[in-house]
Amino acid sequence: MRIALIGTRGVPARYGGFETCVEEVGSRLASMGHDITVYCRTTVGADRPAEHRGMRLVHLPALRRRSLETLSHTVQSVAHAVGARRPDAAVVFNAANAPLLPVLRARGVPVTTHVDGLEWRRAKWGPAGRRYYRVVESLAVRWSDALIADAEGIAAYYREEFGAPTRQIAYGAPLLDERRPEVLRPLGLRPRGYHLVVARFEPENQVDLVVEGYVSSTARLPLVVVGSAPYADAYTRRVHALADDRVRFLGGVWDPDLLDQLYANACTYVHGHSVGGTNPSLLRAIGAGAAVLAFDSVFNREVVEDAGAEFFRTAADVGRLVSEAESSPDDVELRGLRARERAKAYDWDTVAEQYEALCEDLRAGRVQRPRPSGRRLRGSGWSP
Repeated sequence: MRIALIGTRGVPARYGGFETCVEEVGSRLASMGHDITVYCRTTVGADRPAEHRGMRLVHLPALRRRSLETLSHTVQSVAHAVGARRPDAAVVFNAANAPLLPVLRARGVPVTTHVDGLEWRRAKWGPAGRRYYRVVESLAVRWSDALIADAEGIAAYYREEFGAPTRQIAYGAPLLDERRPEVLRPLGLRPRGYHLVVARFEPENQVDLVVEGYVSSTARLPLVVVGSAPYADAYTRRVHALADDRVRFLGGVWDPDLLDQLYANACTYVHGHSVGGTNPSLLRAIGAGAAVLAFDSVFNREVVEDAGAEFFRTAADVGRLVSEAESSPDDVELRGLRARERAKAYDWDTVAEQYEALCEDLRAGRVQRPRPSGRRLRGSGWSP
Protein backbone atom coordinates (compact mmCIF):
# COMPACT_ATOMS: atom_id res chain seq x y z
CA MET A 1 0.00 0.00 0.00
CA ARG A 2 0.94 3.63 -0.43
CA ILE A 3 0.37 5.23 2.99
CA ALA A 4 0.74 8.93 3.83
CA LEU A 5 1.49 10.05 7.39
CA ILE A 6 0.34 13.65 7.75
CA GLY A 7 0.11 16.31 10.46
CA THR A 8 3.28 15.95 12.55
CA ARG A 9 6.66 17.67 12.63
CA GLY A 10 8.04 14.63 10.88
CA VAL A 11 11.08 12.44 11.41
CA PRO A 12 13.65 11.86 12.79
CA ALA A 13 11.49 12.14 15.92
CA ARG A 14 12.63 15.07 18.06
CA TYR A 15 9.50 16.49 19.59
CA GLY A 16 6.69 14.38 21.01
CA GLY A 17 4.45 11.36 20.89
CA PHE A 18 3.13 11.79 17.38
CA GLU A 19 6.62 12.02 15.93
CA THR A 20 7.75 8.96 17.88
CA CYS A 21 4.74 7.05 16.58
CA VAL A 22 5.42 8.08 12.98
CA GLU A 23 9.05 7.01 13.20
CA GLU A 24 8.43 3.66 14.89
CA VAL A 25 5.30 2.69 12.96
CA GLY A 26 6.31 4.18 9.62
CA SER A 27 9.69 2.47 9.57
CA ARG A 28 8.11 -0.89 10.39
CA LEU A 29 5.45 -0.49 7.71
CA ALA A 30 8.21 0.34 5.24
CA SER A 31 10.10 -2.81 6.24
CA MET A 32 6.89 -4.77 5.56
CA GLY A 33 7.06 -3.55 1.96
CA HIS A 34 4.66 -0.60 2.08
CA ASP A 35 5.42 2.73 0.39
CA ILE A 36 5.43 5.23 3.26
CA THR A 37 5.46 9.00 2.82
CA VAL A 38 6.00 11.22 5.86
CA TYR A 39 5.31 14.94 5.65
CA CYS A 40 7.89 16.96 7.62
CA ARG A 41 7.94 20.61 8.65
CA THR A 42 10.83 22.54 7.16
CA THR A 43 13.00 24.54 9.55
CA VAL A 44 15.60 27.06 8.45
CA GLY A 45 19.06 25.58 8.19
CA ALA A 46 17.96 22.04 9.04
CA ASP A 47 18.89 19.01 6.98
CA ARG A 48 16.23 17.79 4.57
CA PRO A 49 16.94 14.13 3.92
CA ALA A 50 14.82 12.47 1.26
CA GLU A 51 14.62 9.19 3.16
CA HIS A 52 14.75 7.96 6.74
CA ARG A 53 14.55 4.33 7.87
CA GLY A 54 12.89 3.34 4.61
CA MET A 55 10.32 6.15 4.65
CA ARG A 56 10.11 8.79 1.91
CA LEU A 57 10.20 12.30 3.40
CA VAL A 58 8.51 15.36 1.94
CA HIS A 59 9.65 18.64 3.51
CA LEU A 60 7.23 21.57 3.44
CA PRO A 61 7.25 24.91 5.30
CA ALA A 62 4.88 26.07 8.04
CA LEU A 63 3.91 29.41 9.52
CA ARG A 64 5.90 29.90 12.73
CA ARG A 65 2.99 30.81 14.94
CA ARG A 66 1.67 28.36 17.49
CA SER A 67 -1.94 28.84 16.44
CA LEU A 68 -1.21 28.38 12.72
CA GLU A 69 1.82 26.11 12.48
CA THR A 70 0.08 22.75 12.39
CA LEU A 71 -2.77 23.64 10.06
CA SER A 72 -0.62 25.68 7.63
CA HIS A 73 1.71 22.73 7.16
CA THR A 74 -1.14 20.25 6.78
CA VAL A 75 -2.75 22.37 4.04
CA GLN A 76 0.38 21.96 1.93
CA SER A 77 0.81 18.30 2.89
CA VAL A 78 -2.72 17.42 1.83
CA ALA A 79 -2.31 19.32 -1.45
CA HIS A 80 0.83 17.29 -2.17
CA ALA A 81 -0.73 13.99 -1.07
CA VAL A 82 -3.70 14.24 -3.45
CA GLY A 83 -1.38 14.81 -6.40
CA ALA A 84 0.02 12.27 -8.83
CA ARG A 85 1.02 9.73 -6.13
CA ARG A 86 -2.30 9.58 -4.32
CA PRO A 87 -2.02 7.25 -1.32
CA ASP A 88 -4.20 4.21 -0.75
CA ALA A 89 -4.75 5.43 2.81
CA ALA A 90 -3.82 8.47 4.88
CA VAL A 91 -3.19 8.65 8.61
CA VAL A 92 -3.74 12.20 9.86
CA PHE A 93 -2.36 12.97 13.30
CA ASN A 94 -4.10 15.57 15.50
CA ALA A 95 -7.77 16.47 15.34
CA ALA A 96 -6.68 20.07 14.70
CA ASN A 97 -6.18 19.03 11.08
CA ALA A 98 -9.81 17.89 10.64
CA PRO A 99 -10.80 20.81 8.35
CA LEU A 100 -8.56 19.25 5.66
CA LEU A 101 -10.16 15.80 5.79
CA PRO A 102 -12.82 16.51 3.12
CA VAL A 103 -10.06 17.35 0.62
CA LEU A 104 -8.53 13.91 1.02
CA ARG A 105 -11.84 12.11 0.88
CA ALA A 106 -12.99 14.12 -2.15
CA ARG A 107 -9.98 12.79 -4.04
CA GLY A 108 -10.80 9.22 -3.04
CA VAL A 109 -8.25 8.89 -0.24
CA PRO A 110 -9.68 7.07 2.80
CA VAL A 111 -8.45 8.64 6.00
CA THR A 112 -8.09 7.82 9.68
CA THR A 113 -7.46 10.52 12.29
CA HIS A 114 -5.33 9.93 15.37
CA VAL A 115 -7.21 12.22 17.75
CA ASP A 116 -4.56 12.32 20.54
CA GLY A 117 -5.60 13.70 23.94
CA LEU A 118 -8.06 16.35 25.08
CA GLU A 119 -6.36 19.38 23.53
CA TRP A 120 -9.04 21.81 24.69
CA ARG A 121 -7.96 21.11 28.26
CA ARG A 122 -4.41 22.34 27.64
CA ALA A 123 -3.64 25.58 29.45
CA LYS A 124 -1.47 26.88 26.60
CA TRP A 125 -4.60 27.58 24.53
CA GLY A 126 -6.72 30.67 25.12
CA PRO A 127 -10.53 30.69 24.82
CA ALA A 128 -10.44 30.82 21.01
CA GLY A 129 -8.00 27.91 20.81
CA ARG A 130 -10.06 25.80 23.16
CA ARG A 131 -13.24 26.49 21.19
CA TYR A 132 -11.40 25.53 18.02
CA TYR A 133 -10.36 22.18 19.46
CA ARG A 134 -13.90 21.46 20.60
CA VAL A 135 -15.11 22.12 17.05
CA VAL A 136 -12.45 20.04 15.30
CA GLU A 137 -13.14 17.07 17.56
CA SER A 138 -16.64 17.05 16.11
CA LEU A 139 -15.33 17.46 12.56
CA ALA A 140 -12.87 14.59 13.02
CA VAL A 141 -15.71 12.34 14.15
CA ARG A 142 -17.89 13.39 11.21
CA TRP A 143 -15.31 13.36 8.40
CA SER A 144 -12.88 10.56 9.29
CA ASP A 145 -13.40 7.07 7.93
CA ALA A 146 -11.99 5.82 11.23
CA LEU A 147 -10.59 7.27 14.45
CA ILE A 148 -7.52 6.14 16.38
CA ALA A 149 -7.33 6.48 20.17
CA ASP A 150 -4.10 5.61 21.94
CA ALA A 151 -5.72 5.01 25.35
CA GLU A 152 -8.97 3.64 26.73
CA GLY A 153 -9.62 6.98 28.40
CA ILE A 154 -9.61 8.70 25.00
CA ALA A 155 -11.70 5.91 23.43
CA ALA A 156 -14.24 6.31 26.25
CA TYR A 157 -14.43 10.05 25.68
CA TYR A 158 -15.28 9.68 21.97
CA ARG A 159 -17.66 6.82 22.66
CA GLU A 160 -19.58 8.64 25.38
CA GLU A 161 -19.31 12.19 24.03
CA PHE A 162 -20.10 11.45 20.37
CA GLY A 163 -21.25 7.82 20.20
CA ALA A 164 -18.19 7.29 17.99
CA PRO A 165 -16.16 4.06 17.90
CA THR A 166 -12.38 4.18 17.69
CA ARG A 167 -9.57 1.81 16.89
CA GLN A 168 -7.61 1.70 20.12
CA ILE A 169 -3.92 1.51 19.23
CA ALA A 170 -1.45 2.47 21.94
CA TYR A 171 2.16 3.47 21.47
CA GLY A 172 5.02 1.03 21.99
CA ALA A 173 7.50 0.98 24.85
CA PRO A 174 11.14 0.41 23.90
CA LEU A 175 12.71 -2.15 26.25
CA LEU A 176 16.20 -1.21 27.38
CA ASP A 177 18.49 -4.23 27.66
CA GLU A 178 21.14 -2.85 29.99
CA ARG A 179 22.14 0.03 32.17
CA ARG A 180 25.33 1.77 31.11
CA PRO A 181 26.00 4.36 33.79
CA GLU A 182 29.28 5.34 32.16
CA VAL A 183 27.24 7.24 29.57
CA LEU A 184 26.21 9.64 32.36
CA ARG A 185 29.70 10.37 33.67
CA PRO A 186 30.17 13.53 31.59
CA LEU A 187 27.06 14.89 33.35
CA GLY A 188 28.39 13.96 36.78
CA LEU A 189 25.45 11.63 37.47
CA ARG A 190 25.60 8.24 39.15
CA PRO A 191 23.21 5.26 39.10
CA ARG A 192 20.06 5.82 41.18
CA GLY A 193 21.63 9.14 42.10
CA TYR A 194 19.02 11.60 40.81
CA HIS A 195 15.34 12.12 40.15
CA LEU A 196 14.30 12.71 36.53
CA VAL A 197 11.70 14.79 34.69
CA VAL A 198 11.35 14.60 30.89
CA ALA A 199 8.67 16.92 29.50
CA ARG A 200 7.94 19.86 27.27
CA PHE A 201 7.54 22.97 29.40
CA GLU A 202 3.78 23.32 29.15
CA PRO A 203 1.40 23.92 32.08
CA GLU A 204 -0.49 20.64 31.68
CA ASN A 205 2.80 18.74 32.04
CA GLN A 206 3.17 20.38 35.46
CA VAL A 207 6.93 20.76 35.50
CA ASP A 208 6.42 23.73 37.83
CA LEU A 209 4.44 21.61 40.30
CA VAL A 210 7.13 18.93 40.27
CA VAL A 211 9.95 21.42 40.78
CA GLU A 212 8.03 23.20 43.55
CA GLY A 213 7.34 19.94 45.34
CA TYR A 214 10.90 18.72 45.01
CA VAL A 215 12.34 22.01 46.33
CA SER A 216 10.07 21.77 49.39
CA SER A 217 11.35 18.27 50.16
CA THR A 218 14.31 17.00 52.13
CA ALA A 219 15.64 15.19 49.05
CA ARG A 220 19.43 15.02 48.79
CA LEU A 221 19.64 13.68 45.25
CA PRO A 222 19.40 16.28 42.46
CA LEU A 223 16.36 16.73 40.25
CA VAL A 224 17.41 16.50 36.58
CA VAL A 225 14.98 18.24 34.22
CA VAL A 226 15.08 17.42 30.50
CA GLY A 227 12.92 19.48 28.16
CA SER A 228 12.30 22.79 26.51
CA ALA A 229 9.41 24.94 25.32
CA PRO A 230 9.28 26.47 21.86
CA TYR A 231 6.37 28.80 22.73
CA ALA A 232 6.37 29.14 26.52
CA ASP A 233 8.99 31.65 27.66
CA ALA A 234 6.92 32.88 30.60
CA TYR A 235 6.26 29.36 31.83
CA THR A 236 9.95 28.46 31.46
CA ARG A 237 10.89 31.48 33.57
CA ARG A 238 8.41 30.37 36.23
CA VAL A 239 9.89 26.88 36.37
CA HIS A 240 13.43 28.20 36.69
CA ALA A 241 12.38 30.70 39.37
CA LEU A 242 10.97 27.87 41.51
CA ALA A 243 14.22 25.87 41.41
CA ASP A 244 17.04 25.81 43.91
CA ASP A 245 20.63 24.68 43.45
CA ARG A 246 19.62 21.00 43.62
CA VAL A 247 17.74 21.30 40.31
CA ARG A 248 19.69 20.76 37.07
CA PHE A 249 18.19 21.84 33.74
CA LEU A 250 19.64 19.97 30.77
CA GLY A 251 17.39 21.45 28.07
CA GLY A 252 16.47 19.22 25.16
CA VAL A 253 18.34 15.91 24.95
CA TRP A 254 18.25 14.47 21.42
CA ASP A 255 20.82 11.69 21.83
CA PRO A 256 18.59 8.59 22.22
CA ASP A 257 21.29 6.57 23.99
CA LEU A 258 21.87 9.31 26.57
CA LEU A 259 18.14 9.73 27.11
CA ASP A 260 17.64 5.98 27.59
CA GLN A 261 20.37 5.89 30.20
CA LEU A 262 18.93 8.91 32.00
CA TYR A 263 15.68 6.96 32.41
CA ALA A 264 17.40 3.68 33.30
CA ASN A 265 19.66 5.07 36.02
CA ALA A 266 17.22 7.45 37.73
CA CYS A 267 16.12 6.94 41.32
CA THR A 268 12.63 7.98 40.19
CA TYR A 269 11.06 9.25 37.01
CA VAL A 270 8.51 11.98 37.85
CA HIS A 271 5.74 12.24 35.25
CA GLY A 272 3.44 15.26 35.50
CA HIS A 273 1.51 14.91 32.22
CA SER A 274 -2.20 15.25 32.85
CA VAL A 275 -4.31 15.57 29.68
CA GLY A 276 -2.83 13.29 27.00
CA GLY A 277 -3.46 9.66 26.30
CA THR A 278 -0.70 7.06 26.36
CA ASN A 279 2.45 9.13 26.79
CA PRO A 280 5.68 7.99 25.05
CA SER A 281 7.91 9.42 27.77
CA LEU A 282 6.11 7.35 30.41
CA LEU A 283 6.39 4.27 28.20
CA ARG A 284 10.08 4.90 27.66
CA ALA A 285 10.57 5.25 31.41
CA ILE A 286 8.91 1.94 32.28
CA GLY A 287 10.72 0.22 29.40
CA ALA A 288 13.99 1.39 30.95
CA GLY A 289 12.99 0.06 34.37
CA ALA A 290 12.46 3.39 36.10
CA ALA A 291 10.45 3.67 39.32
CA VAL A 292 7.58 6.00 38.40
CA LEU A 293 5.97 8.84 40.30
CA ALA A 294 3.04 9.93 38.11
CA PHE A 295 0.29 12.52 38.21
CA ASP A 296 -2.93 10.78 39.21
CA SER A 297 -4.94 10.60 35.97
CA VAL A 298 -6.90 7.86 34.24
CA PHE A 299 -4.37 7.92 31.37
CA ASN A 300 -1.30 7.38 33.56
CA ARG A 301 -3.00 4.70 35.65
CA GLU A 302 -3.95 2.84 32.49
CA VAL A 303 -0.32 2.72 31.34
CA VAL A 304 1.34 1.60 34.57
CA GLU A 305 -1.49 -0.50 36.07
CA ASP A 306 0.09 -2.53 38.88
CA ALA A 307 3.70 -1.73 37.96
CA GLY A 308 4.57 -0.21 41.32
CA ALA A 309 4.03 3.44 40.45
CA GLU A 310 3.19 6.03 43.08
CA PHE A 311 0.76 8.85 42.25
CA PHE A 312 0.61 12.52 43.18
CA ARG A 313 -1.84 15.39 42.90
CA THR A 314 -0.07 18.24 44.70
CA ALA A 315 3.41 19.65 45.11
CA ALA A 316 3.38 18.36 48.70
CA ASP A 317 2.76 14.85 47.36
CA VAL A 318 5.80 15.15 45.10
CA GLY A 319 8.01 16.28 47.98
CA ARG A 320 6.88 13.39 50.15
CA LEU A 321 7.32 10.76 47.42
CA VAL A 322 10.84 11.75 46.36
CA SER A 323 11.95 11.78 49.99
CA GLU A 324 10.42 8.35 50.61
CA ALA A 325 12.10 6.95 47.50
CA GLU A 326 15.52 8.07 48.68
CA SER A 327 15.00 6.28 52.00
CA SER A 328 13.90 3.01 50.32
CA PRO A 329 16.43 2.04 47.62
CA ASP A 330 15.43 -1.63 47.62
CA ASP A 331 11.81 -0.70 47.02
CA VAL A 332 12.86 1.61 44.18
CA GLU A 333 14.76 -1.23 42.53
CA LEU A 334 11.80 -3.61 42.84
CA ARG A 335 9.38 -1.05 41.42
CA GLY A 336 11.70 -0.55 38.45
CA LEU A 337 11.67 -4.28 37.70
CA ARG A 338 7.87 -4.34 37.86
CA ALA A 339 7.69 -1.34 35.53
CA ARG A 340 9.84 -3.07 32.94
CA GLU A 341 7.59 -6.13 33.03
CA ARG A 342 4.58 -3.91 32.46
CA ALA A 343 6.30 -2.31 29.45
CA LYS A 344 6.28 -5.65 27.62
CA ALA A 345 2.55 -5.13 27.00
CA TYR A 346 3.42 -2.19 24.72
CA ASP A 347 5.15 -3.60 21.65
CA TRP A 348 5.94 -1.46 18.57
CA ASP A 349 5.82 -4.46 16.22
CA THR A 350 2.26 -5.20 17.34
CA VAL A 351 1.36 -1.53 17.04
CA ALA A 352 2.64 -1.43 13.45
CA GLU A 353 0.63 -4.54 12.58
CA GLN A 354 -2.49 -2.82 13.94
CA TYR A 355 -1.83 0.23 11.77
CA GLU A 356 -1.30 -2.03 8.77
CA ALA A 357 -4.62 -3.81 9.40
CA LEU A 358 -6.43 -0.48 9.76
CA CYS A 359 -4.98 0.86 6.51
CA GLU A 360 -5.97 -2.34 4.73
CA ASP A 361 -9.52 -1.88 6.04
CA LEU A 362 -9.52 1.72 4.82
CA ARG A 363 -8.36 0.73 1.34
CA ALA A 364 -10.97 -2.04 1.16
CA GLY A 365 -13.77 0.19 2.42
CA ARG A 366 -14.27 -1.82 5.61
CA VAL A 367 -15.25 1.18 7.70
CA GLN A 368 -18.35 2.19 9.63
CA ARG A 369 -21.27 3.42 7.55
CA PRO A 370 -22.93 5.73 8.19
CA ARG A 371 -20.33 7.69 10.10
CA PRO A 372 -21.32 9.36 13.40
CA SER A 373 -22.72 12.86 12.96
CA GLY A 374 -20.16 14.61 15.15
CA ARG A 375 -22.84 16.05 17.40
CA ARG A 376 -22.16 15.86 21.11
CA LEU A 377 -24.53 13.71 23.08
CA ARG A 378 -26.50 15.65 25.63
CA GLY A 379 -25.79 14.81 29.22
CA SER A 380 -22.91 12.46 28.51
CA GLY A 381 -21.22 13.79 31.63
CA TRP A 382 -17.87 12.35 30.59
CA SER A 383 -14.94 13.13 32.83
CA PRO A 384 -11.35 11.81 32.63
